[in-house]
Amino acid sequence: MTDTMRAIQITEPGGPEVLQISDQPIPTPRPGEILIKVAFAGVNRPDALQRAGSYAPPPTASPLPGLEASGEVVALGEGVTQWVVGDKVCALLPGGGYAEYVTTPATHALRLPDGMGMKEAACLPETFFTVWSNVFMRGGLQAGERFLVHGGSSGIGTTAIQLANAFGARVFTTAGSDEKCAVCADLGAERAINYKDEDFVEVMKSEGGANLILDMVGGGYIARNIKCLAVEGRMVHIAFLSGPKAEINFAQIMAKRLTVTGSTLRPQSDLAKARIAEELAEKVWPLLDAGRVAPVMDQVFALEDAHKAHARMETSQHIGKIVLEV
Repeated sequence: MTDTMRAIQITEPGGPEVLQISDQPIPTPRPGEILIKVAFAGVNRPDALQRAGSYAPPPTASPLPGLEASGEVVALGEGVTQWVVGDKVCALLPGGGYAEYVTTPATHALRLPDGMGMKEAACLPETFFTVWSNVFMRGGLQAGERFLVHGGSSGIGTTAIQLANAFGARVFTTAGSDEKCAVCADLGAERAINYKDEDFVEVMKSEGGANLILDMVGGGYIARNIKCLAVEGRMVHIAFLSGPKAEINFAQIMAKRLTVTGSTLRPQSDLAKARIAEELAEKVWPLLDAGRVAPVMDQVFALEDAHKAHARMETSQHIGKIVLEV
């Protein structure tokens, strides 16, 4: 193994064109970490935010983009006992996934589900960690509850629909075309609402209101979400594609005893992420093993075409996950 690797770096804050292939030093795993030879890397919205200069990586993280990958364990840091060299894994990363090699805490890696290839497995960590921690751990979704997820055809949305359906919730979703709505319905959504044609507030009110909403839109959706929540409803925010600010009526929150919360994944502690991984291994990986839940794939790009992958993501025309082949 040489001392350098091919990697995508952000040459300056800006559009997709600032993503350039370069030679970078191969990282060395610190105590508790593993070194992964990357096969595929997932492409996510936070990568684009980092590229644009609005989402700085944590101080100890790689400055290279990429928050999830699949590959083979090729080196172990001091104290790692749960993996051996040669294991095939997918992993949540603090950064650096757009590269031939990446390090991550050993507790943030998971085995490849039965029968699943590297390409599909690279789609799992970021979305499944996010959905499980926000919908089930933070949002407390229960069987029989009415669950509304916005952006149903995104990587987060397609994952949330499947998991909520698998655990017995009634799933509603919004998407921006009839094609996307059809995909959502196929994945288990009871009702897929084309937000260009229908008002999701009226639809959810007619169903008795949403018990839980997973929102990545923000902006004008925030007040509308509050209107369509049921009594004791919960709203969990994970992103703000339309902005983080809104004027809302807190009297509605009080009258219906609502809970408004949210989280971001990357800044959480290594221990918090390890706990999410433990729950995924116990409760979700068996569903993946059985084929009851599976990642939805959009398109695969070569590593050197990361700029094309970002351009594709930012059109919002994609359905499911975009990945880079390393």
